[in-house]
Amino acid sequence: MTNLLGPDPTLLPERPEAQAASDGGTDPGKIVRAYPDFSEAWALLAERALQGGDPVAAYAYARTGYHRGLDQLRRAGWKGFGPVPWRHRPNQGFLRALAALARAADEIGETEEYERCSKFLADSDPQAPAALGLS
Repeated sequence: MTNLLGPDPTLLPERPEAQAASDGGTDPGKIVRAYPDFSEAWALLAERALQGGDPVAAYAYARTGYHRGLDQLRRAGWKGFGPVPWRHRPNQGFLRALAALARAADEIGETEEYERCSKFLADSDPQAPAALGLS
């Protein structure tokens, strides 16, 4: 079905092995070593660093997850704009990395980066900011 008002939503492919490791509680550092392009593991590392009071490390982890997710979105047909639905489980790693990048940027005083990432998150899916605690 084509959306006459804009592009169709981009849905990243399933990653069953990586997702099972994440859902099973495997250490995200171990997941990254096995699946370095799995954005969710990078997001988990960033979220853990934020909780531990290390926004600089969180920023680096989140930026890596964000860029790995952008690569996957482009391979899935995304043209730099359009919906990236939160409800689609494989998209959540990218969106979590983006939210963690916004939070880390805010904590290190990168106001423009915080605003850009927050807007990108809301533009991707208006439900994502609330789901990720950025509303």
